[in-house]
Amino acid sequence: MKEQNYLDNLVGVFGQPVAENPGVVIQDAAFQAMGLERWHFLTLDVDKDQLENAINGLKAFKMRGINCTIPHKISVMQYLDEISESAKLIGAVNMIVNDNGRLFGENTDGKGFMMSLASNGVEVAGKKTVVFGAGGAARAICVEMGLAGVADITIVNRAQDRPLGDALMDILRKNTKTECRYIDWDGPFSIPEGTDVVVNATSVGLYPDVDAMPNIDLDSIKPTMFVQDVIPNPTETAFIREMRRRGIPCATGAGMLINQAALNIEMWTGQKPDKDVMYQALEKALGD
Repeated sequence: MKEQNYLDNLVGVFGQPVAENPGVVIQDAAFQAMGLERWHFLTLDVDKDQLENAINGLKAFKMRGINCTIPHKISVMQYLDEISESAKLIGAVNMIVNDNGRLFGENTDGKGFMMSLASNGVEVAGKKTVVFGAGGAARAICVEMGLAGVADITIVNRAQDRPLGDALMDILRKNTKTECRYIDWDGPFSIPEGTDVVVNATSVGLYPDVDAMPNIDLDSIKPTMFVQDVIPNPTETAFIREMRRRGIPCATGAGMLINQAALNIEMWTGQKPDKDVMYQALEKALGD
């Protein structure tokens, strides 16, 4: 007799704003390709002051896990039973696994970034990098690079965000051997000679402002450097299109998104998804 099991396995994302988050597109495509018909990804708008209630709801519905995006990546940590060591260093969690009511927090943003670099043949150990931004994405990226043995990180961001940069440098100096510094971003920034990897970890170019470009002296970016964007929507930003036109090795934020989403799925289901299926679904949804 055919087994009758119609129980839904729910995962999703808590955030605000969250309507333009494409996570559901790639997650549901992966579940379908994996034959996980009863797995569903929910995009949930959660107010700041309702996060605790949302976490209680996650437990009540026995959801298998959740992604956390702005503004919940830090505040959610107080409701977790266990947090990975790298997420503790980063000081933020972007995904949770619900193990029979016990909540485990991880940060897969930086890991997805490192996987994107590796898939393009880029290793950071012993290398010099420039990272634009000092927010959540930049923090995850810098910590993962530091743990991987990057030699030098220059953090470039707005002067008013220097406390974020100072906090990030403090983490790197206490937990890695990485040399680091913070430079105020008050005009076109020229990439120093000898830089190996350039990272745009800001929101410049994110939908709907798709024509925006980071304020960088593009002539200072050389073919010996590798440029990584973190923006997944659009799948190819104006910045990356210009890098391709100039013949600069580069990668889009879509790859980083797919990699971290694949890690999330593996942690939730115990199975590895097909990343090609996920990327094709993202391209189709965003119309690129």
